Amino acid sequence: MLSRFAIVVMRLLAFLPLVWVRALGRWLGLALHALAKRRRRIALTNLRLCFPERTEMEREAIVRQNFVYFMQAWLDRSWLWHAPREVLESRFKRVGDWGVFQGEAPTIVFAPHFYGLDAGAMALAMAADRRFTTIYTTQVNRAVDEWMKVGRARFGDVSLLNRDDGVKPIVSSLRKGGLLYLLPDMNFGPEESIFVPFYGVPTATVPSLSRFARLGRAKVVPLVTRITPSGYEIEAMPVWVGFPSDGVEADTALMNARLQTWIDQAPDQYWWVHKRFKTRPPGEPSVYGGRD
Repeated sequence: MLSRFAIVVMRLLAFLPLVWVRALGRWLGLALHALAKRRRRIALTNLRLCFPERTEMEREAIVRQNFVYFMQAWLDRSWLWHAPREVLESRFKRVGDWGVFQGEAPTIVFAPHFYGLDAGAMALAMAADRRFTTIYTTQVNRAVDEWMKVGRARFGDVSLLNRDDGVKPIVSSLRKGGLLYLLPDMNFGPEESIFVPFYGVPTATVPSLSRFARLGRAKVVPLVTRITPSGYEIEAMPVWVGFPSDGVEADTALMNARLQTWIDQAPDQYWWVHKRFKTRPPGEPSVYGGRD
């Protein structure tokens, strides 16, 4: 019942001015920052590992704003999934060469975990006139699960594949000239992960970007989405030349290295509340304390 009420509230928020939605998101984000002590500690630990040169006060300021962006991006799903198309277009600023997404060449869109992920996917689905696939994690609550699936597929030819579906439908879609919106920069556990540097820390990283590019014979185009006061800026980066190479480990390390340069431009918009360093190399203790 509570989840259905929350969905109704999100539908209503879609018709409010953006400045009101963002103000509410800021208030809720600051409240969440004060209350969610465990997630705040996780974010601070991540920042200490990745930005040791910054002062503790600087890192705390990044985390505080990070919680604000988290809640603002969450509330923005109201208008992303329910407002008219023209409202979305007025709040999207597409930069870079978006012509790279047209045509029939198999294309993997590397979408790092900035808080504007849903806006980036929506902007791409609206702009690219071709099959669009992304990998989806089923939500426990059925009402929320259905709401999210319908919202994410409201524009374009979008197919949501569950992680349990395996790689075959993903590769098949790529080879038929589809787009794959891929988010490989999180800790998905030790299975099939490899350890490569991320801000100098050996980090368990899924090498799916390199492997899907090879199996699907696909080009890779990074898409970085950042929150702005007027909506979102969605930047299409140049196609990666020479990717994939002959080495999966080298490709995955390159992915992390390039991701770092984008995070450095807006460190308060990256998904630091996630235990990115939960999986440690054999014999190394948890960086978060206690049992992970």
